[in-house]
Amino acid sequence: MLRHTSEITAYEAPAFFEDVMVSGVFRSFRHLHFFKPEANGTIMEDRLEFAAPIPLLGPIVEILVLKGYLRRFVRERNVFIKQVAESEEWRKYLPA
Repeated sequence: MLRHTSEITAYEAPAFFEDVMVSGVFRSFRHLHFFKPEANGTIMEDRLEFAAPIPLLGPIVEILVLKGYLRRFVRERNVFIKQVAESEEWRKYLPA
């Protein structure tokens, strides 16, 4: 599993925020989150911009491995976030 630390670098409530990796294995990693109200709730669109840590083989690794891995990871994470947000479980993630 890949781990990194991110910092929120832009925030425009309620429509957008951006987090950028400050430490981790990637050369760069930027995650943009867009929120659009819909009749049945909110649509969230994720955009990832990243560069593999290996300069020469990086583009190949990005296409063959990282792109699919990160797409699956974000989808699974978003399913979890939606489940938490739509239940009372979200309360356990806030300070008492």
